[in-house]
Amino acid sequence: MSKRSVDRRRDDALARVIAVVNDKGGVGKTSVAANLAGQFAGAGYRCLLIDLNRQANLADDLGFRATAVDDLGAGLLGSVIAGTPLEPAADVRPHLDVVCGGARLEDLTPVMVSRLQHHGRGAFRVLGDVLAPVAANYDLVFVDCPPESTILTDLALAAARWVLMPTRSDVGGLVGMTLVADRFALAREINPGLRLLGVVLFGTGTRSSAVHGEARATVEKAFGARSPWFETTIRHAERTAQDARRLGKLAHELEIEAAAQPAWWEALRMDVKAPRLSPTAAGVAGDYRALGVEVLTALHGAEQAGPAPAANRLRRGTPWQGPRAGALPH
Repeated sequence: MSKRSVDRRRDDALARVIAVVNDKGGVGKTSVAANLAGQFAGAGYRCLLIDLNRQANLADDLGFRATAVDDLGAGLLGSVIAGTPLEPAADVRPHLDVVCGGARLEDLTPVMVSRLQHHGRGAFRVLGDVLAPVAANYDLVFVDCPPESTILTDLALAAARWVLMPTRSDVGGLVGMTLVADRFALAREINPGLRLLGVVLFGTGTRSSAVHGEARATVEKAFGARSPWFETTIRHAERTAQDARRLGKLAHELEIEAAAQPAWWEALRMDVKAPRLSPTAAGVAGDYRALGVEVLTALHGAEQAGPAPAANRLRRGTPWQGPRAGALPH
């Protein structure tokens, strides 16, 4: 098989890989990746989450830290070093698999520094090389990228077709987004198909048009005019964020449990001592549902407008159907 054919098959396999990126920490990358993948999996899409973060916050959000699933990033490190296909942990949720991050990823940076010295920026293609053989098993793949780690971010950008960028409306989040624009331009030298899927405002407590306009202007300055922007914003809800990390539950899972808990006066009468879940989970889950519909609509539109490679067929052999809003879990 010619190199061109091999590269085309690789690109087709990676057609729905979405890197969730911002160079600033605390802007919602892990929360967005976990909640979107969890909601899509709940709707029947086959999803894969890849954690490139040494803190492995996905393990907290999905509740598998310090379990048999949690290999601290050893499997990901081993695949990159040996050039062997990734081996995801299966069914962390139904239809949702995970490639774990963690402390072992500390060793990935020196490995990549050595390879860059010998092979140049083309060395960053290795994550896509080990992901491509398994990516065709999934409808969507999300890569949760760490902040302030250009090497790990560059690995993700070289493997992804799309960039989804959460940001806060403060200076730190917008500066982090501008720094990603520089990495984005470099990544396109070895991954020319990379595109910006959209930017989403995260953890915002305001719907001020002035604040949103300033954030949008920063995006367009960094990525060019008419850069895609999701209309949905993810609201700030501190109690729900705390409940999610404490319990290892996603927003739509907390929504279901919060609705099922007894009223506070009934809990008092029954002497129930467990902490109550915040009702704000319903609002946050609704935000993620709306964002999910926008993401699927954007992907569907891009695929309809462009060529339809073999990878743009669902694993079960049926055509990609675009957004299924009613199917997202409530």
